[in-house]
Amino acid sequence: MEGIRGPIVHRQSSFILLLALGLIAPVAVAQMDLAGTWTQRMHEDLGERGQGPDMGDYTGLPINDAARFRAESFSPLRWTVPEHQCEPHPIDYAPLGPAHALIRSEIDPNTFEVIAWHITYSWMTPTQTIWMDGREHPSEYEAHTWMGFSTGHWEGDILVVRITHLKEGWIRRNGIPRSDLAEVAQYWIRHGDILQLVTVIEDPVYLSEPSVRSVAWEANPGYTMGPYTCSARVEIERPQGYVPHFLPGENPLLQDYSSNSGVPREAALGGAEPQYPEYMDVLSELLSSQ
Repeated sequence: MEGIRGPIVHRQSSFILLLALGLIAPVAVAQMDLAGTWTQRMHEDLGERGQGPDMGDYTGLPINDAARFRAESFSPLRWTVPEHQCEPHPIDYAPLGPAHALIRSEIDPNTFEVIAWHITYSWMTPTQTIWMDGREHPSEYEAHTWMGFSTGHWEGDILVVRITHLKEGWIRRNGIPRSDLAEVAQYWIRHGDILQLVTVIEDPVYLSEPSVRSVAWEANPGYTMGPYTCSARVEIERPQGYVPHFLPGENPLLQDYSSNSGVPREAALGGAEPQYPEYMDVLSELLSSQ
């Protein structure tokens, strides 16, 4: 055994010495550096920019009847109410924009490992913190916020994030709600100077299936993000406590999208079925009957 053990111990000692000298790289999980300033590439979800999508446009969203009922009572005058004027977008909507991004890493001073990513979005400059140190999500009774509570881990070179503790928000700015029971998954993927984010929303209250969307940014080292100042003001005089809304069946704006796009109203109602290729046959029949 001595004749065998001696060479093994010698080889192990030599390997450890070379590793300590940095001549042999340790095996590591493939991770990507996300830090930097990123400007949005507005080639997806362009309809979410500016004034937002038309009323009645629920296409591409697997909503259920409860979500549709809430959306059909929604009035865009909601955004003119002072207490809503300076709201940040919730984290599942914030990346849609306007949302240039500043991403910073937080490093443990002892291990030099990334323990958190901090992502600030340009609209109202909210910051999402993604904890990478293995901590658990808090109790369901903890505060729910616009950014929620995020934890992440690497799967190869993809940063996978789980988000809970979200206050009620919206999936689309024309009234489609997202409940405070929803969970959101994010998949951050860097391809050179392009940063891709795929977001998956699961909501047992308002979605019949997960809703998937994606957005991309391009590295822009010259971009500087400043503070976003917002001062709420009374734009329209209303009785105190008034909430802009429409009663069921009385919203005159719901035909806007169908009128402007030519998409049949039935096809614009959202739901799981219209998301699948087989629905093209149904759409053809609807169009031929117009």
